[in-house]
Amino acid sequence: MPMSTPELERALRSLRLSGMTATLEARALQVANHEMDFLEAFSWLVQDELDRRHSRLLERRQALSGLPDHKDLKSFDWSYNSRLPKRDVLELATLKFIDAREDMLIIGPPGTGKSHVAKSLAASAVQRGYKVLYREAHQLIEDITEARELGDLRKLRAQLHSAELLLIDDLFLRKLPAHAGDELADVLMGRYEKASTIITSNRPLDDWTQLLGDVVVVTPLLDRLMHHGHLLRFEGKSWRLKEAAARAAKRKAMH
Repeated sequence: MPMSTPELERALRSLRLSGMTATLEARALQVANHEMDFLEAFSWLVQDELDRRHSRLLERRQALSGLPDHKDLKSFDWSYNSRLPKRDVLELATLKFIDAREDMLIIGPPGTGKSHVAKSLAASAVQRGYKVLYREAHQLIEDITEARELGDLRKLRAQLHSAELLLIDDLFLRKLPAHAGDELADVLMGRYEKASTIITSNRPLDDWTQLLGDVVVVTPLLDRLMHHGHLLRFEGKSWRLKEAAARAAKRKAMH
């Protein structure tokens, strides 16, 4: 005896075929109206299920990555700041550097688009199926400190080392503790020639020794980062200053 539509939907849910469940009624209507035959409708139901699973997989990858927002290079206005390394960025957007296990260091003043570009590359990597992990630099150090105190350091290290792309954002935006240099060196050495890392920072390389407080740490840290790495310098006008000026002008026009 054939199942009723509600019974069939329950059966599909029990089989964890939520993509088919969601479109079953619409596909049945298409068959009833002779817009497609049974086999064609069934093939579309299978595709509906595959699409739903792919979508959920991307959602899980996005959530696990820790990326706070979705950025892309399509929305980036290259014309505003002609001094940015556009050619280099667009070449890196192929993500070949991840397969080659190469690293990237993006340095420049605040507001020039470093984080936007880095997050865009990370988001694209998520979409293409890479395992991505995002952390602001100060948060990464806090996570490591907490994991050490709780006895979970081995687990966190495994998570950091297993990511095919690790994005450490805004290094030196906030003051770091004295042990930060050792922690960063440990992360980078664990990933060296095994996986890709992107670091963004608003401080020039000459300042790193002073900021991390230990030349013995900074030298090998940069050596490993740059051995198979890309150094991008972002210079020029600040997006945030432009947006602040636009908001001020808008408020002035309203009064």
